[in-house]
Amino acid sequence: MKKAGRLRLLVVVALALLVNTPVILVMLNSFQTTEAMQVARSVIPAKFTASNYAFLFGHTPFLRFFANSGLIAGVSTIATLFAAGLAGYALSRFHSRTLSIYGVILLLVQMFPIIMALIPLFIIFRTLGLINNPLSVIIVYTAVHLPFATWMFRAFFDTIPRELDEAALVDGCTRFGAFWCVVLPLAGPGTAAVAVFSFLFSYNEFFVASVFLRDDSMMSVPVGVQMFMQQYATDWGSLMAAATATMVPAFVFFLFVQKYMVQGGIDGGVKG
Repeated sequence: MKKAGRLRLLVVVALALLVNTPVILVMLNSFQTTEAMQVARSVIPAKFTASNYAFLFGHTPFLRFFANSGLIAGVSTIATLFAAGLAGYALSRFHSRTLSIYGVILLLVQMFPIIMALIPLFIIFRTLGLINNPLSVIIVYTAVHLPFATWMFRAFFDTIPRELDEAALVDGCTRFGAFWCVVLPLAGPGTAAVAVFSFLFSYNEFFVASVFLRDDSMMSVPVGVQMFMQQYATDWGSLMAAATATMVPAFVFFLFVQKYMVQGGIDGGVKG
């Protein structure tokens, strides 16, 4: 049994290394200069150096990019949780023709490609003076998240017995009080799962941010990384360092909430 367990462990470790080979190579190459990278014959640097990171954080506005991405991802995630939580609760607890139509519209919106709306949105945001303003990206991200997050919340709320709502109402709670004090805390794993998906999408999204955030002072991390790629040359050392630094916040965030996301995914997929 012990040998079989060790064999399975070795297989899992080998598969993990194979799947994460691109990430490992990016991290290793971030510790060698572009010149050394171009003449190297091995994926492992012959000489490790932190000059790429010194240039990244000392001579580029990369920390500003981190701050912009944190603001955008954080606000859009909170807005999504609030709006989708209320909408998911309504779809779960109330049944009417209007809500049924609303649910169908959510599914239709989910299938609509955001790229088709970028030109009209750009014209509207330019008229409102929201170009190079994080609010424009936050609005788009929240709208994109809402259909998926609403249906995900509805699945979690369906697993919570309605009798708990009724007991809270009998005890004097309002409908919103029953939702906020009773139902939402019980849907903690689902809330964590929705927060993870919303945050990671907002943090990693490139296309929408590249359209609405044009100034260096307003760029998010994915948009800022492209400044190391020029028309005739690419600063591979700094690019690898930027890619590695970009992965750290998302990795740490996912490390803390992964157990809630897995549990939430199981709870939301099984209706009690």
